[in-house]
Amino acid sequence: MGLETALWRAVAVYRFVSLLYAGVMIFKNFDKYEHPLGGWAVLGVMTVWTGYATYAYSDERRRGWPLLAVDLTVATGCLLATAWVEDSERLRAGEPTLPVSWVAAAVLAWAVVGGKRLGMTAALVLGSAGIGVHVLVGTENITSGNTLNGIVLLFMAGLVVGHVVKLARDAEARLARAVELESATRERERLARQIHDSVLQVLAMVQKRGGELGGEAAELGRLAGQQEAALRALIGTGLGAPPPVRTRSAAAAGEPVDLRPVLAGHSSTTVTVSTPATPVLLSEHAAGELGSAVAAALDNVRRHGGEGTRAWVFLEDGPGPGEVTVSVRDDGPGMEPGRLAQAAADGRLGVAQSIQGRVRDLGGTVSIVSAPGEGTEIEMTVPSSS
Repeated sequence: MGLETALWRAVAVYRFVSLLYAGVMIFKNFDKYEHPLGGWAVLGVMTVWTGYATYAYSDERRRGWPLLAVDLTVATGCLLATAWVEDSERLRAGEPTLPVSWVAAAVLAWAVVGGKRLGMTAALVLGSAGIGVHVLVGTENITSGNTLNGIVLLFMAGLVVGHVVKLARDAEARLARAVELESATRERERLARQIHDSVLQVLAMVQKRGGELGGEAAELGRLAGQQEAALRALIGTGLGAPPPVRTRSAAAAGEPVDLRPVLAGHSSTTVTVSTPATPVLLSEHAAGELGSAVAAALDNVRRHGGEGTRAWVFLEDGPGPGEVTVSVRDDGPGMEPGRLAQAAADGRLGVAQSIQGRVRDLGGTVSIVSAPGEGTEIEMTVPSSS
């Protein structure tokens, strides 16, 4: 039984118990009413609505504004009918209204649907109706006796129940998230075993045989070795596992994602990726753009660095608070001064657009340091809130 079902069953039980109490009070006092038949009529309305409301609220598709509005209207009407049915002197002396605590069921329903704000809104409407009953019969001191106590209890019910419902829903969402994470971890471990028993072994064999055969086979073996190293890194850290499906509560727009898995995918025999032990959170858009900028930088290393050029990707805190820095360094031949400016002038905008343009659009900065024979370092810094 889920949380929603349990909550609505509790409200239904309260409706029936409070209806029974109201029925006992009406049976006890009907001979003192100015209009006794009116008391039985109000009890009949309460009984019919209790049965229908229990049925209607049992289906999530019907728990919308029309049902909530009718529920509150029926409760308000039964409350106001007290001014016509009950003896005015008895009301002024502090006698309770006809539905007594039954009207609080509408407050509970509003609180379960919309939290404490809607719960207190319903309490305000019913509290105003309760005051209206005493205004109609000419009660001099409305704030004394059962009237004020009943209104305070209604507000407390709306506030407390609404807040508890919100806490319970948050706890349920966190539990669902934990279950999903555990399921994803188990699936990752299962896939890791299968990959280790099949793909990794084949790649290792291709790398070994390619090195033995030489020629084009050696290049094939080298590529197989890179893919083997990348797969081992992803399996070992768990960063390659697909994210679990988000729950309805967690699927908020713009939810931050961890940048580490994005960068870890670039790891190979020639590329070393170093990231912190704790998550580095960015918006999904920013993480994707920064990952694409790193991919462009590594592509330049492969194209211009030559055989055996190594690269290192570092993820760390930026120089200022609330900043993230990603550095791509290589031990390639480096660049002559002014080479990037000349490339941009010639219409070759790989660095200017793929790297600098992306980071600039995120509100960040790019620093490129290079010299002939000393490799190249590209440092990209973006706000962590981007």
